[in-house]
Amino acid sequence: MKAVQLNRRDFLKYSGFGASGLLLGCATAKTNMLASTLQGAAPVDTSPETLNLFVSIGSDNKIHLINHRSEMGQGSKTGITQIIADELDVDWQNIEVIQGLGNYDYGSQNTDGSTSIRSFYSKMREMGASAKRMLESAAAQFWQVDLAQVEAKNQVVTNKVTGKQLTYGDLAELAAKQPVPDVKLLTLKNESDFKFIGKPVAAVDLDDIVTGNTVFGIDHEMPGLLTAVIVRCPVIHGKVKSLDDSTARKIPGVVDVIQMPETTLPVVFNPLNGVAVLATNTWAAMKGREALKIEWDLGKNQDYNSKDALAIMAETVKKPTKVIGKKGDVDAGFAKAKTVIEAHYSVPFEVHAPMEPPMSTAMVTGDTCEIWASSQNPQAIMKHTANLLGTTEDKIKVHVTLLGGAFGRKAKADYSLEAAFLSKASGKPVKVVWIREDDIQSGYFHAGSAQYMKAGLDDNGSIISWLQRVSYPSIFSTFSPKDKGIQGFELGMGYGDLPFEMENYQAEASSARAAVRIGWMRSVCNIQQAFALHSFVDELAHSQNISTPKFLKAIYGADRKINPKEEYNFKYFNYNEPLKKHAIEISRYQAVLDKLTQEVNFDEKLPAGQGWGIAIHRSFVSYVGVATKVEVTNGQLKVLDVHCAIDCGTVINPDRVTSQMEGAMIFGLSLALMGKVDIENGAVVQSNFHDYQVLRMSQTPNIHVHLIPNGNYPGGVGEPGVPPLAPSLANAVFAATGERYRTLPLNKYLSV
Repeated sequence: MKAVQLNRRDFLKYSGFGASGLLLGCATAKTNMLASTLQGAAPVDTSPETLNLFVSIGSDNKIHLINHRSEMGQGSKTGITQIIADELDVDWQNIEVIQGLGNYDYGSQNTDGSTSIRSFYSKMREMGASAKRMLESAAAQFWQVDLAQVEAKNQVVTNKVTGKQLTYGDLAELAAKQPVPDVKLLTLKNESDFKFIGKPVAAVDLDDIVTGNTVFGIDHEMPGLLTAVIVRCPVIHGKVKSLDDSTARKIPGVVDVIQMPETTLPVVFNPLNGVAVLATNTWAAMKGREALKIEWDLGKNQDYNSKDALAIMAETVKKPTKVIGKKGDVDAGFAKAKTVIEAHYSVPFEVHAPMEPPMSTAMVTGDTCEIWASSQNPQAIMKHTANLLGTTEDKIKVHVTLLGGAFGRKAKADYSLEAAFLSKASGKPVKVVWIREDDIQSGYFHAGSAQYMKAGLDDNGSIISWLQRVSYPSIFSTFSPKDKGIQGFELGMGYGDLPFEMENYQAEASSARAAVRIGWMRSVCNIQQAFALHSFVDELAHSQNISTPKFLKAIYGADRKINPKEEYNFKYFNYNEPLKKHAIEISRYQAVLDKLTQEVNFDEKLPAGQGWGIAIHRSFVSYVGVATKVEVTNGQLKVLDVHCAIDCGTVINPDRVTSQMEGAMIFGLSLALMGKVDIENGAVVQSNFHDYQVLRMSQTPNIHVHLIPNGNYPGGVGEPGVPPLAPSLANAVFAATGERYRTLPLNKYLSV
């Protein structure tokens, strides 16, 4: 199988989900003899036709499948292909995968929120099945028999009475003329008949990645291309006060120096104010940037310090604030409790830090713009670039390259807008290159936060009262000029959707000032909310002198499905999935817990300084449990083993799910052990991997992944592994040392 970029095969224009259904088109220029025979004419020109979004079949029997999502290592390109190919019933070796352009007809192309499979599983199966039925209809028409007399299988349609056969390639043009079947008439495969779904199929572009035959954001080249490196104001909403670019312009290779527009309010995805150096190569642009002499007006946010901001949040959660969920009377519950436990938790500001920083190339010609970007969200690029340039979205063409990691950073379109702005200003195609310091200091940040937890337990150790408060700047601050508080979707990530049995419950939330761009990061608000929740559960278990696995089994209570609106009067967004389809099920929590207790002996006698920790969390409609084993010796923390169990419903590709969990453990360990962004006088202090560290190989533990497949609808995979890692780690450290650390990262207390 070979994966290619669409711009190398421009044979498809797009119709979309809004069309009446799936059509097939011929994707080669070869003569289709079957079509010629049917038409009673000379061999016809089978040039590519404008017929389909996802499937095209050539007379050479090659299958061309469109991937409309971004590929950043999570495996969506392979998984989507598996789903379509299974229902279409084709030979895997004959498939060619094509990366789709930005196009609204696909539905959402925003490849975040762990949605690629769970949002498109049913639709992609229908697309494959619809294509197969049209091929069968074409064969029935050719043989002039009933549809029931033909069967499509393994890329061949067979007449079940005569035994005659036609390949999909033979039938492609005739199939394109068939009426699109009603989805109600489609018969989808039984799980037992799957050829690709649930199988460990190799990534479609693995060979090209290994051999370097791929295109990432920085790789795109074209005649006359200039490279731009931008120095941005270190404080958001600051601006250039004075500029001396005379020295920079003298550096060989520097072509131009252009000032960026002022930062808007709200910032959304618009460029930040600063100065761009355009050059014939990246090195010259970087040296030109170093030579700029800029005096900044740092603006209204130069008084902001993250240390003070976190202290304010910590004070805020000590007092009552806005109630977002309530059951019973917590004060009455605490009055009856035998034991009352309180704790405060804090998570610092953090940044995505993908290995490939943002990269984008733009070429503006008149009122049109063509962009090549390592983007999770080409449709956002289309929308905001059109606004920036004063044109319409149909004039913006976006090519999606491979992404060298993203974690939510590349769902923002700002770096593509920078390229478009500079291309229009210079009259040249421009590639904007973010160096590592740009990525760390001028990106979008995960919000720092503070939480307060209080629980009352009765004589049996059952929870009879629960109070929690949280404070952090909302992501919504990036998109609105007014503070409207923490949003429901943020609080729905492990805060207002607790799975425990309790008589009385109250959740409160308070927003905080945002003085940097706040954006979603891998698992979003689950990061801070899961850390506090599952660390606190461990504290409650310890207070009752019971192991955390046994305590969890008890507080989950009876097998049931939870509706947070009915349970706590909390309006729950459920990751935009209906609860009927993706219910909150206690049995699935228990299954993950059972799997971990099968794999790990939490009661084993360990040497001094060693300990196990556990946390189980539902996010993006999947259930993940993490058990972590650590050793602490003379203040040195070493993570020895991590076991991760995941129930994500139907598993499309077990290899990709396993690799995503392994990556999530590493990402989560990086945050929990070392992840911290400090903001002083409005500017980010950290600048590169020497002071914003990520996990090294020497720090990486043995990672064991356990899949719990079942017949449920597919859940998310890219993000759900991250949230339970930090609390399981902190709980393990407590088990090993007796020290309870409630503030991340842990290198604040221990060497890592």
